[in-house]
Amino acid sequence: MAIPKATRRMKSVPNILTLCRIFTVPLLVALLSFPTPVNRALAAFLFILASVTDYFDGYLARRYEVISSVGKLLDPMADKLLVMAALIMIVACPEGAVPAWMVVIILGREIMITSLRGVASTQGVVIEAEELGKYKTILQIFAIVGLCMHYTYLSIDFHFGGMYFLWASLILSIWSAIDYLRKFWHAAVR
Repeated sequence: MAIPKATRRMKSVPNILTLCRIFTVPLLVALLSFPTPVNRALAAFLFILASVTDYFDGYLARRYEVISSVGKLLDPMADKLLVMAALIMIVACPEGAVPAWMVVIILGREIMITSLRGVASTQGVVIEAEELGKYKTILQIFAIVGLCMHYTYLSIDFHFGGMYFLWASLILSIWSAIDYLRKFWHAAVR
């Protein structure tokens, strides 16, 4: 059976979007290395664009049934690189005022869950992403955008809003980590 032409063309689009997300990381780091108000706003805009590609690469891969092994590897790596780079650079900003311990917990959770999923997969167990993890990701996106913006624009204190969402994502990070640990224990350790 021949593969439709549109599907053949779509096959590489999700992976290209994922690679674009990976390639935004150095630019994001560069912008936040010199945290002027303009650079911070550009970093927030770039982070929003990268986050949108995360939605579309998954949507297109499922819609056109072009899910690939490369995509399964690169997509979560791109997500982690983008979030980790943004949070580390925000903490490093002189006027950041983001407690490093919060970022350590969030990043530690990401590394722990990725490791647990890897161990589980070697035992033939798949621990799927849950709703809590998806909500955590949405809150992290809002937090990072607000913290990148940092300043008050149009009477909106973006730093305060970013911190609000960072606290919420921290709580969901811990909650979802406990949920993953419980699932890992029940599925993989038996």
